Amino acid sequence: MRSFIIHMSTSTARRANADALVEQLPNAELSEAVNGRDPVDIADVQCHPGDLFKPHYPFALRPAEIGVFQSHRRIWRKLVEEDIDVAIITEDDLAIDPDRFSQTLELLREHATVDSYIRLPVKQREAPAQVFAEKGAQKLMLPKIIGLQCICQVVGREAARRLLAVTEQIDRPVDTLLQMHWITGQPVHTVLGTGNREIAAQIGGSTIQKKIRPSGKLGREWKRGIYRAQLALRPQKP
Repeated sequence: MRSFIIHMSTSTARRANADALVEQLPNAELSEAVNGRDPVDIADVQCHPGDLFKPHYPFALRPAEIGVFQSHRRIWRKLVEEDIDVAIITEDDLAIDPDRFSQTLELLREHATVDSYIRLPVKQREAPAQVFAEKGAQKLMLPKIIGLQCICQVVGREAARRLLAVTEQIDRPVDTLLQMHWITGQPVHTVLGTGNREIAAQIGGSTIQKKIRPSGKLGREWKRGIYRAQLALRPQKP
């Protein structure tokens, strides 16, 4: 199993944590992040205003979200081109619990395949449609509604191939697109109880989240609620 940590070399505040992940994860290396604010980095990206797929995505893509999406696509392409069976892909604001993560690796070695996309989330919010395996306090399951964030996941080569094919053009963030299993053709599984944490606040803050004026928050939350309700109509099924 290989590991890739998405990291922008100019993000000096995050470098120490990125280097720590290289030491902690199996066969790990840094993968240069795509800068969504650099026209050269995203010159070939075709973006649409939330209208490629249904339900319509009600928010414009931010430059950082474009960069994150293309950073993941860069690694998916690497898996396909270099014939890498399975890889852990993380973002550089991840912190792991070494003891728990060693158990996670045992679970993954037993169940991850070239067709897998398995989330190792920091938030334990997903409800299972089916549980496949348990190891200690950890549970591998198929969630009804796929959670957000791509801070840590395990991706197989054939899953990467499918995702590359459906993301040649983009209209929403990568984690939001991954929720649309009926579009990607890719089931998404989850391991709960890994002990993973997000430490963006300790190493310079989020690179994606943007402050919204109070006057705009209510409108965004209303649109977000409608969008999530539409997703809930299409749960993953065993």
